[in-house]
Amino acid sequence: MTQKVKLASLDLVNALVEGILEKKGEEILVLDLKKLPHAIADYFIICEASNERQVNAIADQLEREVRKKIKEKPWHVEGKENLEWVLIDYFNVVVHIFKKETRKFYALEDLWADGEIVKLDLIENERK
Repeated sequence: MTQKVKLASLDLVNALVEGILEKKGEEILVLDLKKLPHAIADYFIICEASNERQVNAIADQLEREVRKKIKEKPWHVEGKENLEWVLIDYFNVVVHIFKKETRKFYALEDLWADGEIVKLDLIENERK
């Protein structure tokens, strides 16, 4: 069962990263939080966009991409009202899409600095 969850999470991470790249999201960071005792998810994916339109485009693309590739809908989405920071929660994987200035202000990756940074080129290799 644990192996299935691990593979499902990695499939989801890959689909989300592909969706971010497709809409030209920048400074993508994948944090592996599985070893942290009080983590609320297995992975955080953090990226940024230059403006509100791009934040919205990335968020919409991610929902479409995941629905198409792995038939999942997000459990919760918030932040689409002001488009400064959109959070898309898939239980084990949480995506944070920031405007550049907002990301600097909240410094989310500093708050979760104990998480392990996953290099994007290693995500696919972890599945094998």
